[in-house]
Amino acid sequence: GGPVMAARSGAAEALVLLLLCFAALEGAAGSEPPLKCEELRLGQYPERDNSTQEPMNCTNHTAYVQCLPAPNITCRDHLGIEKVFSGREVGFYKPIECRNVNGYSYKVAVALSLFLGWLGADRFYLGYPALGLLKFCTVGFCGIGSLIDFILISMQIVGPSDGSSYIIDYYGARLTRLSITNATFRKMQTYP
Repeated sequence: GGPVMAARSGAAEALVLLLLCFAALEGAAGSEPPLKCEELRLGQYPERDNSTQEPMNCTNHTAYVQCLPAPNITCRDHLGIEKVFSGREVGFYKPIECRNVNGYSYKVAVALSLFLGWLGADRFYLGYPALGLLKFCTVGFCGIGSLIDFILISMQIVGPSDGSSYIIDYYGARLTRLSITNATFRKMQTYP
């Protein structure tokens, strides 16, 4: 029984070894090369300032943020060198579109407009003292102006007088204005 048992054992080991080789080749063929660091998605690196909900150092609607890839993310840097990150080192600087904010809160503006709009408090808060005084003297244009201002502020049509944007929570009620320019692709409409 000794030589037959040794042959079976050797055949079983060869079969296991062959299966392991196929699995290793399959894993190597199926694994994708690591991304370039600049192609990491949001959430794979932190980027927001908690007080403004915007990237740090936002100027001219662009901020260059230090991107710290999450721990155990593997990607290639700008030189093409593959690197595994621990979550503490800067992987790259990425230009991020941002909104310039100067401390005007959307929640405060809406609350002032709803509860004290008839006194013009919303317009004073947003930096429009002449309109605020006019609303105060006319009791919010007999309530009609207060209602209109509440709608305009809620829809973010009226914003701070300095041209900055409201501070809105990152997942808050942020509106994006769409516009058509000469660079906009226009698809011809076909009729049946």
